[in-house]
Amino acid sequence: MGLSPMVSIDLPFVVADTDRHGNVRYYFRRRPEKKVRLRGKPGSAEFQGGYEAARDRTPIASTSSRPPVGSFLDVSQRYYASAPYKKLDGSTKGWQKRALDEIAGSDKGMAPLALMQPKHVRRLRDEKFDTPAAANTMLKALRAMFQWAMEEDIVDADPTRDVKRAQYVTKGHHTWTLDEVDRFEQRHSIGTKPRLAFALLLYTACRREDATRLGPQHIRNGRLRYVQAKNEHRKPVSVDVPVFPDLAEAIKAVAASHLTFLVTEYGKPFSTAGFGNRFREWCDQAGLPHCSAHGLRKATAARLAERGCTPHEIMAVTGHQTLEEVQRYTREAQRAGLADSAWQRYAEGQRGPTAKAGEGLTRTKLLQNDDNLQAVALPRGIEPLFSP
Repeated sequence: MGLSPMVSIDLPFVVADTDRHGNVRYYFRRRPEKKVRLRGKPGSAEFQGGYEAARDRTPIASTSSRPPVGSFLDVSQRYYASAPYKKLDGSTKGWQKRALDEIAGSDKGMAPLALMQPKHVRRLRDEKFDTPAAANTMLKALRAMFQWAMEEDIVDADPTRDVKRAQYVTKGHHTWTLDEVDRFEQRHSIGTKPRLAFALLLYTACRREDATRLGPQHIRNGRLRYVQAKNEHRKPVSVDVPVFPDLAEAIKAVAASHLTFLVTEYGKPFSTAGFGNRFREWCDQAGLPHCSAHGLRKATAARLAERGCTPHEIMAVTGHQTLEEVQRYTREAQRAGLADSAWQRYAEGQRGPTAKAGEGLTRTKLLQNDDNLQAVALPRGIEPLFSP
């Protein structure tokens, strides 16, 4: 799929930006009002209708004017000033505010929040049918605000409670293969900033926001100790892992004169988004456009699972707080081994109870020749499942 080209639009208050996938998004922005997303292609009836609706709405007089008490806009602003919101990590506050501001900047912003019903929430969700991930993000943000509003006695019920998430299939971030790891290392040698960033991500399984904060002060007696950035103000998770030899080599090869291992060309720590963009460039340089920083975190968890680590051992490295995500890595890693075991039992059953140990069907034998299974040395009594 090609990137969306940016079209020059001669309409007052229309602005554009490009998301991380290269898609161009258009907005109606008339300060001090909240910006409104303009959907559809420029020039289409949908786009023009959205523009006219945003243009003709009643403008807010000034930034000092307070919205009606109890309105969506009013409650969202009070939520941003609350202690629970302020305790969220920066990335969580960011996506929540973007989702809520989109609603507050629409014609729903002045509507009483207490009158919002499940059908209204479903309608908001369904308006984003073409971007289900964004629909679910909006639903999570609404749920968080309503939970706070209920505790503050602003509303009596949470209309998001019984609204289901938008269902869609996603492959998530690509998990790096060993070959892709080799390709990145061949392109970016020891002593370079890309290689150091790569080693930090791969050999700690940390997230992007953690990689930008790690520095020499986090290493003592051959161990790396830090508190994860995610939920650090609500449910802090401490990580204490040994420094892997390859990581130690990468750190030693780059002179550290700052409190963070990774700095920009101006000697400043990377922002999370800035680091993500730079790592994207480094992957592209290595011919790995489908790989990402988060994919390395997944790769480390998968490798640990493949080597027989328990879910709790993996959690000690990755800092996951629940078993659910880690158990998925474990199940996927065990799948091949369980298949080997199943074929082994099948082969033993075909040969009878007197068969010698070690004569069963092994994974190596199955993979010796995918193009011509007749050439694979199979145990007596087992026919190829697929004809060449």
